[in-house]
Amino acid sequence: MKRLFYFILLLVGVSSVHSCKEVMDENGDPLVDINGNSGLNGPRALYREITDSDTLATYYYNGLQLSKVVTDSMNSTADIAWSGDKISRVDFRGFLDLDGNGWLDKDSITYTQQFTYGSTGRLETISESRSFFKRSVTAPYTVAAPGPQTLYQKTKTIYGIKFSAATAKLDSINMRTGPEVSGAPSYNKYSKTKYEYVGDNVSKVTKFTGNITGGVMGAANEKLSFEYSNYDDKINPFTLLPQVYKISRLLTTNGNVVKSWILSPNSPTRYSITNLTPAIPTSVFFSTNYNYDPQTYMRKGYGVNYIYKPL
Repeated sequence: MKRLFYFILLLVGVSSVHSCKEVMDENGDPLVDINGNSGLNGPRALYREITDSDTLATYYYNGLQLSKVVTDSMNSTADIAWSGDKISRVDFRGFLDLDGNGWLDKDSITYTQQFTYGSTGRLETISESRSFFKRSVTAPYTVAAPGPQTLYQKTKTIYGIKFSAATAKLDSINMRTGPEVSGAPSYNKYSKTKYEYVGDNVSKVTKFTGNITGGVMGAANEKLSFEYSNYDDKINPFTLLPQVYKISRLLTTNGNVVKSWILSPNSPTRYSITNLTPAIPTSVFFSTNYNYDPQTYMRKGYGVNYIYKPL
């Protein structure tokens, strides 16, 4: 029951120990707001998230629409398709840190997420098909000449997305997942994630996870709480990304829920992760000091540097 709690703690620890480096964009031009004397006037886009050890994400655009996100040095890629002004599909191929040990898994993953919207235009459902591949290590394959990646598991996942009718803020995400059997899902796990706010900023997220047996959801065996506080009054870099993509990003791995503050217009200088399962809950706290550019966009926090480029 503690597995997800420590998975998230390790994920946070690894991502926050690095200082940040300076880079140029793909054209060799200096990136915006690298030092305290530079600034950007006019429309901008989020271009990169970086640390000293890796590039966490590079964002590409087709005009004003986000079209592709490359998420690590191994060029794991999420391609984003649009239908009019709404994201309709995300196709990912590459590597993820599913076990939370701070390193990308050697086995690759592909997934497709399909997005369904209701009559109000708000996101209602995300349907995901995910395939897991393992690389053969049987002789005569070697580290220098590894064997091919072969499919070993397929899963189906459905996310029910609910927004508050009064505030239009994300209210909850209910998930069911399980192996694909003869082309149909066999749901055996669930999670329920609830969002709370102070003003427009996410203040608390609770996530309960459990098993499904015979179509019935059992009692939760993992209970986590994430609380975000001491928000600044500056601009969160993720306000430049589509909300639906940010929700998709939070669902990439179990541990990504800790990043739920990316849904907020501002940035928290303090947050906590609490394991609610024990009789006496266990909490771990994290804090940071932010750095901003002249237009008050957040430039650095929790060991990550955010790089912008003009549109």
